Amino acid sequence: MIFSKCSQWSSNYNYDALQEKYGDLYRQENVVLSGTHTHCGPGGYFQYTLFMITGNGYVKESTEPVVNGIVKSIDIAHRNMKPGRIYVNKGNLDDSSLNRSPHSYMNNPEDERNRYDRNTDKQVVVLKFTDLDGDGIGMISWFAVHAVSMNYTNRMVSSDNMGYASYLLEQDKNFGELPGQGSFVAGFSSSNLGDVSPNTRGPHCINTGLLCDYLNSSCPVGGTKMCKAFGPGEDMFESTRIIGHNIFMKAKELYATAVNEVTGSVQFAHQWVNMTDVTVQLNDTHTGRTCKPALGHSFAAGTTDGGGDLNFTQGAVEGDPFWDGIRDALLGPPSNETKECHHPKPILFSTGEMNWPLPWHPSIVDVQIITIGSVAILAIPGEMTLSEEQINIIAGEKFKNPEVVIAGLSNVYTHYITTFEEYQIQRYEGASTIFGPHTFSAYLQKFTNLARAIAQEKVSELPAGPEPPFFTNLFNLMPAAAYDAKPENTSFGDVLDQVNSIYRQGDVATVTFVAGNPRHSGDIRDKTFVTVEMYDNQTDSWAVVHNDASWETRFHWLKGSNRRSNATVEWYIPSSAPSGQYRIRHFGHYKQLNGLRPVITPYEGSSEIFRVVSSFYHQ
Repeated sequence: MIFSKCSQWSSNYNYDALQEKYGDLYRQENVVLSGTHTHCGPGGYFQYTLFMITGNGYVKESTEPVVNGIVKSIDIAHRNMKPGRIYVNKGNLDDSSLNRSPHSYMNNPEDERNRYDRNTDKQVVVLKFTDLDGDGIGMISWFAVHAVSMNYTNRMVSSDNMGYASYLLEQDKNFGELPGQGSFVAGFSSSNLGDVSPNTRGPHCINTGLLCDYLNSSCPVGGTKMCKAFGPGEDMFESTRIIGHNIFMKAKELYATAVNEVTGSVQFAHQWVNMTDVTVQLNDTHTGRTCKPALGHSFAAGTTDGGGDLNFTQGAVEGDPFWDGIRDALLGPPSNETKECHHPKPILFSTGEMNWPLPWHPSIVDVQIITIGSVAILAIPGEMTLSEEQINIIAGEKFKNPEVVIAGLSNVYTHYITTFEEYQIQRYEGASTIFGPHTFSAYLQKFTNLARAIAQEKVSELPAGPEPPFFTNLFNLMPAAAYDAKPENTSFGDVLDQVNSIYRQGDVATVTFVAGNPRHSGDIRDKTFVTVEMYDNQTDSWAVVHNDASWETRFHWLKGSNRRSNATVEWYIPSSAPSGQYRIRHFGHYKQLNGLRPVITPYEGSSEIFRVVSSFYHQ
């Protein structure tokens, strides 16, 4: 499995690139692209209009590094393949997640709710990989929580709480290595996180400190914008650290105590499904069907993790004449058929009926199961709410003693998947269940068919289904980065604000450089904007101890006037940092005109040397 944040567009390119190298060895049926679901990553790799509008269209500079990085990771894994063993372990993690739509959850049948002692899935599942000597190679972990500890005010690229958990475990196993280096790989993936927030202090009105309205998550003054959920820390960085550290510690514990060996073959089944036209058998006498994609009014309200800017509220089961009128004038009204199909959702955007300049939402999506012995991994193309019991029942009927894992946000993004009962409440998750009230039942039906085919060894008899379109006429809304300028009598990389001469462990070392636009550096997967380096007296050389992927560093680019910009680097000096001499370096590129031809030139800069000590009084 590959953990990324991808779409059908970039996944198609992944499979094409893999086919060129490996033929049919790695293909659509046996490769899962599963998102960690950080909300702080670069966009620009979708092919459907709604996603393209919110991500500045198709941005080649974003897509190609994602595709090339995924293919490279498979190349590395393929080259290092060797016999080994797999172990599975699981356990619960408390105090790291909260249901952000409990009102919707309470609408589920009582007998179903009684199967659980909580309203979110607290289970962490770990697959441990070793060689035949028992030495660790890597692990994959699943836990249901949104990667939104870094809130909507953040402007830095971040892998959020799941990425921090991965960073900690890889640093623990690859001691002394920089991020992304070392042989041990730790993957932390999303699961059934649909209504699960890491903001464990819950929602409060930020202007009064009082609790938000339970039903619609709004405040008497300021509406939904004032209703915010907060994590356990004093700010988003500390909350990310706390939640990520909790996930890391549980995964590390489960990894260390995993003794249940997974044996058996690897099997897989994959189908394309037209999710706009699935007939669902509800009981012996009644059927339902899925709908063309549509988003409800509460979609625009956002969640308590980040509300919308307009006067929408969660739980809306009636439309708003003002917004409906604007929609009708700009985009056209939804058809009566779509309105009836999605009832009680009041439709804000009838995306399944909007096809200019390209379809606004996918209609054809993947359903996929991969089994490794008794472990069944269900690749779900969206954000599912707490429904694991039903999934377990289905899988348990088809497989012998299965360990079922829900791998959320896999292969293509289709927003949310709520139960029929949760859908009726029309909070954000229900309003964002784009294929209508029977979406979950449709997926359950399709995954049942896949499980049955694997169990009965009839995968070859499964119809492949209708393949999704592959668009080439994609649009780009991101203008080219402007040429760079600098203050007079300076060069790119010059220091504007210098470091102090001495810091203690726990301090923050800060330096600001004359900088170019980071977009001019292009694909920097094997490079860095920042290094923190320590002087080695024995070798008379500088050793890199942190880079821009390290949790301890922060890289801020500030665009100024007249095409000038600055880059500020912060190093949060850990308590474990050895006393000694250090420097901070910045690497980048600037673009200028040479005649009429744009020329991109690399540059670098360095701070002065400074000392880190344990105490100002004992040196």
